[in-house]
Amino acid sequence: MRAAHHHSKAHPLAGQKVVIASGSFEGFSYWIEDWWDRVTGQSWMDCEGNPACLEFAMRSGFDGDPINDDVVYGKIGSLGKLMHVRHLPAVETAHG
Repeated sequence: MRAAHHHSKAHPLAGQKVVIASGSFEGFSYWIEDWWDRVTGQSWMDCEGNPACLEFAMRSGFDGDPINDDVVYGKIGSLGKLMHVRHLPAVETAHG
């Protein structure tokens, strides 16, 4: 089991809506709640059977994402989705 709460501070875009910059959901509107490990208290890699984690694991392989905890949780429409931060817009350009 990995250490809980890897990220001690909220993601800079937490509580904001952004447009996904790259990857499978490029161009989609995405509301960011916070880092996944802050939302759940654990790494996405430790979430056995969680549908959002399973979907992210498959998609991250397709998108070539690094396997780490630089992952946020948010929503595309009403669907909860994990997103690697490399697919988010740069913090200074995100206004939504």
